[in-house]
Amino acid sequence: MLTEAVAGHGQRDTMNSMDEAAQHLDESQRGGRRVAFFGGSFDPPHLGHLAVARAAREAFKLDTVLFAPVGAQPLKMKGSTASFEDRVDLTRLAIADEAGFAVSLADAPKPSGAPNYTIDTLLKLRGELPPDAALFCLMGADSFFGLRQWHRSAEIPFVAPPIVASRPAERSQPRSDLLLADLKAALPAGLTIEPVPGCDEFRSGVEVRAYLVQNPGGRQTRLYLLPGLDVEISASEIREQVRASLGDLSSGHGVLPDAVFEAIRARGLYQ
Repeated sequence: MLTEAVAGHGQRDTMNSMDEAAQHLDESQRGGRRVAFFGGSFDPPHLGHLAVARAAREAFKLDTVLFAPVGAQPLKMKGSTASFEDRVDLTRLAIADEAGFAVSLADAPKPSGAPNYTIDTLLKLRGELPPDAALFCLMGADSFFGLRQWHRSAEIPFVAPPIVASRPAERSQPRSDLLLADLKAALPAGLTIEPVPGCDEFRSGVEVRAYLVQNPGGRQTRLYLLPGLDVEISASEIREQVRASLGDLSSGHGVLPDAVFEAIRARGLYQ
């Protein structure tokens, strides 16, 4: 089934809702869909994740943003702090009542313990979508700057054009956007990138810049940058705040959705 996903509305148990949610999503894809895959640890999910997903949803008229907590992230040898089940539950709480947001189990831990590779997940999703559907890969700037290290990274933009949420400049410097040189440096070896003339625009109030990516064989795809987002929230800092508070989470509450805040406190996570 397409997403093994749980829609953001409601508070049903994740695993018990898989069949019903997948059926709902399969029905909604008739006639074409616009889907963004948003993978990551979500350890914990915070307001920065929601801001990125909302901006992409509005700018690209997305039908669905799939929040996919990863089971075993190859580039994080120590793994996640919270369990996969807890991270799925927290993400489900974070996106509750957000139209078009869903939790995907596409990157659930594998029985073999093998790592989850984004390219494999995207290829599976692409194969389950109708031919006229659009699939994007939504990511923050920090993830994009590590793209060269990803498994079969040069294939990813051609399976799902990336939507990259920019990050603010260093506090000691004037605010700047991701420069073309930075984008070129982050792309996997062999890929080239150039701006698409006349394609910088505001979509539903969100600034979007378009770039053309090409591989050595001449195949082309697009990469999109959302340079206007001012999101600077560190999940590791949130976890440290929780540990330091010894149960009083008020110091981290300003960057967490209320339901996530309450669930972390109730479960004693990140202590």
